[in-house]
Amino acid sequence: MPVMHFRVRWPDQTESRCYSPSLVIADFFVPGTDYPLDDFVARSREALGIASDRVRAKYGFACSQAMDQLAEIESTAGRFAARPDATVTVVAFD
Repeated sequence: MPVMHFRVRWPDQTESRCYSPSLVIADFFVPGTDYPLDDFVARSREALGIASDRVRAKYGFACSQAMDQLAEIESTAGRFAARPDATVTVVAFD
């Protein structure tokens, strides 16, 4: 299964390198695009859920790394939840 990493820039200008066990991320994000915080989290939740399901279909078990990555995204996003104008930029696919 092809692994994909994607870099994101948070509202405080810090960057994170995120993991997906599937290329499905490219169906949900476009590099160079800003996403409202809630939209970014929702897209991440859906994409990483699909990616984990693909691992389950192929290997018989969910991808714990995908779910760990989602938890990290949700935790980081929580730091900016009080900012109504917060956006996350998908910088690139690695």
